[in-house]
Amino acid sequence: MKTRAFSHLAIGVKDMETALGFYRDLLGLKVDLDRIERGGTPDERRAVYLRWEDGPDSTFIVLGQTNTIIPGEPLRMNQLGYHHFAFWVDDLEETLEKLKAAGVRLIDETPRNGANDTRIAFIHPSSMNGVLLELVEHGK
Repeated sequence: MKTRAFSHLAIGVKDMETALGFYRDLLGLKVDLDRIERGGTPDERRAVYLRWEDGPDSTFIVLGQTNTIIPGEPLRMNQLGYHHFAFWVDDLEETLEKLKAAGVRLIDETPRNGANDTRIAFIHPSSMNGVLLELVEHGK
């Protein structure tokens, strides 16, 4: 099992517009208009992906409180701020099998569809010293 690179960091926010104003307008990150996940209404942004214009190919994701990362569990107030980070992997099934064999507790024992032609799986924080880790496989 081998990870390829850092994929992204996600934070949960109470007020999406205020957060975007800071990261986009003050720090200069660019909103990836093709990667905005919408909620129940067209104006409700559950997740907005930000990138550095001339920087690395990693992403910074702002999660609104209506987002559900772990199935059935929307973000709660105690999940504001740092939420999770992610690593790219070449073969998600193989990685999950090796983690299971090593006794690692998984949230997703099989891959599920993620955003932008990816498959994803989460490792339970109890196996990661309280840190939520996502594994991401880009489309083949």
